[in-house]
Amino acid sequence: MAASELCYLRPKVIANFAITWDGRISTWNRTPANFSSPADKRRLLEIRAEGDAVLASATTVVADNMTMGLPDPALRAVRRARGQGEYPLRVLVSGSGAINPELRIFSETVSPVVVFSTERMPADVKVGLEGRATLRLDRGPDVDLRAMLHVLKEEFGVQSVVCEGGGLLFNAMLRSNLVDEVCLTLCPRVFGGKRGVTLTGTAAEWLPFAVPVRLVRFEIIGAECFTRWSLRV
Repeated sequence: MAASELCYLRPKVIANFAITWDGRISTWNRTPANFSSPADKRRLLEIRAEGDAVLASATTVVADNMTMGLPDPALRAVRRARGQGEYPLRVLVSGSGAINPELRIFSETVSPVVVFSTERMPADVKVGLEGRATLRLDRGPDVDLRAMLHVLKEEFGVQSVVCEGGGLLFNAMLRSNLVDEVCLTLCPRVFGGKRGVTLTGTAAEWLPFAVPVRLVRFEIIGAECFTRWSLRV
Protein backbone atom coordinates (compact mmCIF):
# COMPACT_ATOMS: atom_id res chain seq x y z
CA MET A 1 0.00 0.00 0.00
CA ALA A 2 1.39 3.43 -0.92
CA ALA A 3 2.38 5.91 1.77
CA SER A 4 -0.34 8.32 0.60
CA GLU A 5 -2.97 5.60 1.06
CA LEU A 6 -1.67 4.80 4.55
CA CYS A 7 -1.86 8.44 5.61
CA TYR A 8 -5.43 8.61 4.32
CA LEU A 9 -6.52 5.62 6.37
CA ARG A 10 -4.69 6.42 9.59
CA PRO A 11 -2.95 9.21 11.50
CA LYS A 12 0.71 9.99 11.00
CA VAL A 13 2.80 8.10 13.59
CA ILE A 14 5.98 9.50 15.14
CA ALA A 15 7.92 7.27 17.56
CA ASN A 16 10.21 8.82 20.16
CA PHE A 17 12.93 7.03 22.15
CA ALA A 18 16.11 7.69 24.11
CA ILE A 19 18.69 4.92 23.60
CA THR A 20 22.13 4.04 24.92
CA TRP A 21 25.18 3.55 22.74
CA ASP A 22 24.48 -0.19 22.72
CA GLY A 23 20.87 0.31 21.68
CA ARG A 24 19.06 -0.14 25.01
CA ILE A 25 15.92 1.83 25.84
CA SER A 26 15.60 0.77 29.48
CA THR A 27 17.72 -0.19 32.45
CA TRP A 28 18.34 -3.83 33.39
CA ASN A 29 15.56 -3.84 35.99
CA ARG A 30 13.10 -1.85 33.85
CA THR A 31 13.29 1.28 36.02
CA PRO A 32 12.03 4.58 34.58
CA ALA A 33 14.05 5.76 31.57
CA ASN A 34 15.96 8.43 33.48
CA PHE A 35 19.33 8.03 31.76
CA SER A 36 18.84 10.90 29.31
CA SER A 37 19.54 14.58 30.04
CA PRO A 38 17.09 17.27 31.18
CA ALA A 39 17.36 18.70 27.65
CA ASP A 40 16.17 15.39 26.21
CA LYS A 41 13.30 15.20 28.67
CA ARG A 42 12.27 18.68 27.56
CA ARG A 43 12.46 17.56 23.94
CA LEU A 44 10.25 14.57 24.77
CA LEU A 45 7.54 17.00 25.84
CA GLU A 46 8.04 19.12 22.73
CA ILE A 47 7.63 16.06 20.52
CA ARG A 48 4.66 14.88 22.58
CA ALA A 49 3.10 18.29 22.03
CA GLU A 50 3.19 17.73 18.26
CA GLY A 51 0.63 14.93 18.38
CA ASP A 52 -3.12 14.94 18.63
CA ALA A 53 -2.62 11.76 20.66
CA VAL A 54 0.19 10.16 22.66
CA LEU A 55 0.44 6.37 22.61
CA ALA A 56 2.21 3.86 24.87
CA SER A 57 1.92 0.28 26.00
CA ALA A 58 0.47 -0.25 29.46
CA THR A 59 3.78 -1.85 30.47
CA THR A 60 5.65 1.36 29.60
CA VAL A 61 3.14 3.51 31.45
CA VAL A 62 3.69 1.41 34.57
CA ALA A 63 7.50 1.29 34.25
CA ASP A 64 7.85 5.05 33.75
CA ASN A 65 4.96 6.00 36.08
CA MET A 66 3.56 8.09 33.25
CA THR A 67 0.61 10.44 33.21
CA MET A 68 1.24 11.26 29.53
CA GLY A 69 0.43 14.88 30.26
CA LEU A 70 1.92 18.17 29.13
CA PRO A 71 2.98 20.21 32.18
CA ASP A 72 4.46 23.22 30.33
CA PRO A 73 1.84 25.98 29.78
CA ALA A 74 3.91 27.36 26.88
CA LEU A 75 3.61 24.09 24.96
CA ARG A 76 -0.10 23.98 25.64
CA ALA A 77 -0.41 27.54 24.32
CA VAL A 78 1.36 26.51 21.12
CA ARG A 79 -1.11 23.67 20.71
CA ARG A 80 -4.06 26.01 21.13
CA ALA A 81 -2.58 28.36 18.53
CA ARG A 82 -2.39 25.41 16.09
CA GLY A 83 -6.03 24.59 16.74
CA GLN A 84 -5.28 21.46 18.77
CA GLY A 85 -6.68 20.56 22.16
CA GLU A 86 -4.65 21.82 25.10
CA TYR A 87 -3.53 18.27 25.90
CA PRO A 88 -3.17 15.30 23.55
CA LEU A 89 -5.55 12.37 23.80
CA ARG A 90 -3.87 9.62 25.85
CA VAL A 91 -3.92 6.10 24.41
CA LEU A 92 -2.87 2.86 26.11
CA VAL A 93 -2.39 -0.53 24.48
CA SER A 94 -2.56 -3.82 26.40
CA GLY A 95 -3.22 -7.19 24.85
CA SER A 96 -3.93 -8.87 28.19
CA GLY A 97 -5.91 -5.98 29.64
CA ALA A 98 -4.23 -6.51 33.01
CA ILE A 99 -4.21 -2.82 33.87
CA ASN A 100 -4.36 -1.32 37.33
CA PRO A 101 -7.21 1.24 37.38
CA GLU A 102 -5.34 3.10 40.14
CA LEU A 103 -2.45 4.11 37.86
CA ARG A 104 -1.59 7.81 37.93
CA ILE A 105 -2.69 8.25 34.34
CA PHE A 106 -6.30 7.57 35.32
CA SER A 107 -6.29 10.05 38.19
CA GLU A 108 -4.96 12.89 36.02
CA THR A 109 -7.99 14.21 34.14
CA VAL A 110 -6.21 16.62 31.78
CA SER A 111 -7.46 14.76 28.70
CA PRO A 112 -9.46 11.62 27.92
CA VAL A 113 -7.80 8.20 28.08
CA VAL A 114 -8.61 5.50 25.53
CA VAL A 115 -7.56 1.91 26.25
CA PHE A 116 -7.22 -0.54 23.37
CA SER A 117 -7.19 -4.11 24.61
CA THR A 118 -8.89 -7.45 24.01
CA GLU A 119 -11.72 -9.47 25.46
CA ARG A 120 -9.07 -11.04 27.69
CA MET A 121 -9.31 -7.97 29.92
CA PRO A 122 -10.40 -9.17 33.39
CA ALA A 123 -13.91 -8.26 34.43
CA ASP A 124 -12.72 -6.39 37.53
CA VAL A 125 -10.47 -4.20 35.38
CA LYS A 126 -13.40 -3.32 33.13
CA VAL A 127 -15.40 -2.29 36.18
CA GLY A 128 -12.45 -0.35 37.64
CA LEU A 129 -11.94 1.64 34.44
CA GLU A 130 -15.57 2.73 34.16
CA GLY A 131 -15.66 6.50 34.13
CA ARG A 132 -11.86 6.65 33.90
CA ALA A 133 -11.22 5.53 30.33
CA THR A 134 -12.93 4.63 27.09
CA LEU A 135 -12.44 0.95 26.25
CA ARG A 136 -12.04 -0.54 22.79
CA LEU A 137 -11.75 -4.33 23.08
CA ASP A 138 -10.74 -6.59 20.19
CA ARG A 139 -12.16 -10.10 19.98
CA GLY A 140 -8.87 -11.52 18.70
CA PRO A 141 -5.87 -12.50 20.84
CA ASP A 142 -4.06 -9.20 20.19
CA VAL A 143 -4.89 -5.58 19.53
CA ASP A 144 -5.27 -4.86 15.82
CA LEU A 145 -2.96 -1.85 15.60
CA ARG A 146 -4.02 -0.82 12.11
CA ALA A 147 -7.66 -0.86 13.15
CA MET A 148 -6.72 1.04 16.33
CA LEU A 149 -5.18 3.86 14.31
CA HIS A 150 -8.20 3.95 12.02
CA VAL A 151 -10.49 4.28 15.04
CA LEU A 152 -8.37 7.09 16.44
CA LYS A 153 -8.67 8.98 13.18
CA GLU A 154 -12.34 8.31 12.41
CA GLU A 155 -13.84 8.41 15.91
CA PHE A 156 -11.52 10.80 17.74
CA GLY A 157 -10.32 13.06 14.93
CA VAL A 158 -6.65 12.21 15.53
CA GLN A 159 -4.36 13.27 12.67
CA SER A 160 -1.02 12.57 14.36
CA VAL A 161 0.14 10.13 17.05
CA VAL A 162 3.34 10.21 19.11
CA CYS A 163 4.34 6.70 20.21
CA GLU A 164 6.52 6.60 23.32
CA GLY A 165 7.10 2.84 23.57
CA GLY A 166 7.80 0.33 24.56
CA GLY A 167 9.96 -1.76 22.31
CA LEU A 168 7.43 -4.54 21.74
CA LEU A 169 4.75 -2.08 20.67
CA PHE A 170 7.22 -0.34 18.36
CA ASN A 171 8.23 -3.73 16.96
CA ALA A 172 4.61 -4.62 16.21
CA MET A 173 3.98 -1.28 14.54
CA LEU A 174 7.07 -1.65 12.37
CA ARG A 175 5.95 -5.12 11.31
CA SER A 176 2.63 -3.63 10.19
CA ASN A 177 4.28 -0.67 8.40
CA LEU A 178 2.56 1.82 10.70
CA VAL A 179 5.44 4.17 11.59
CA ASP A 180 6.27 7.31 9.60
CA GLU A 181 9.04 8.95 11.65
CA VAL A 182 11.35 8.01 14.51
CA CYS A 183 13.05 10.43 16.89
CA LEU A 184 16.11 8.96 18.63
CA THR A 185 18.32 10.54 21.26
CA LEU A 186 21.64 8.71 21.56
CA CYS A 187 22.78 8.94 25.19
CA PRO A 188 26.36 8.51 26.54
CA ARG A 189 25.66 5.23 28.34
CA VAL A 190 26.34 1.51 27.76
CA PHE A 191 24.07 -0.95 29.60
CA GLY A 192 24.92 -4.29 27.95
CA GLY A 193 23.25 -7.60 28.78
CA LYS A 194 21.53 -10.20 26.62
CA ARG A 195 18.16 -9.40 28.12
CA GLY A 196 18.47 -5.65 27.70
CA VAL A 197 15.43 -4.01 26.14
CA THR A 198 16.29 -2.78 22.65
CA LEU A 199 14.41 -0.44 20.36
CA THR A 200 12.33 -3.39 19.14
CA GLY A 201 11.97 -5.22 22.43
CA THR A 202 14.05 -7.81 24.26
CA ALA A 203 16.52 -9.38 21.85
CA ALA A 204 14.81 -12.34 20.22
CA GLU A 205 13.54 -12.56 16.67
CA TRP A 206 14.68 -10.52 13.72
CA LEU A 207 12.10 -8.32 12.05
CA PRO A 208 10.75 -10.15 8.99
CA PHE A 209 12.19 -7.46 6.73
CA ALA A 210 14.69 -4.62 6.87
CA VAL A 211 13.13 -1.20 7.47
CA PRO A 212 14.80 1.51 5.36
CA VAL A 213 15.12 4.92 7.00
CA ARG A 214 16.27 8.35 5.88
CA LEU A 215 18.01 10.83 8.17
CA VAL A 216 16.19 14.16 8.26
CA ARG A 217 17.83 15.79 11.30
CA PHE A 218 21.05 15.37 13.25
CA GLU A 219 22.05 17.61 16.15
CA ILE A 220 24.69 17.29 18.88
CA ILE A 221 23.41 18.75 22.14
CA GLY A 222 25.87 18.46 25.02
CA ALA A 223 26.93 14.83 25.24
CA GLU A 224 23.88 13.54 23.35
CA CYS A 225 23.00 13.19 19.67
CA PHE A 226 19.43 13.93 18.64
CA THR A 227 18.32 12.39 15.36
CA ARG A 228 15.09 12.27 13.40
CA TRP A 229 14.43 9.68 10.73
CA SER A 230 11.78 9.24 8.06
CA LEU A 231 10.52 5.74 7.26
CA ARG A 232 8.87 6.97 4.07
CA VAL A 233 11.92 6.86 1.80
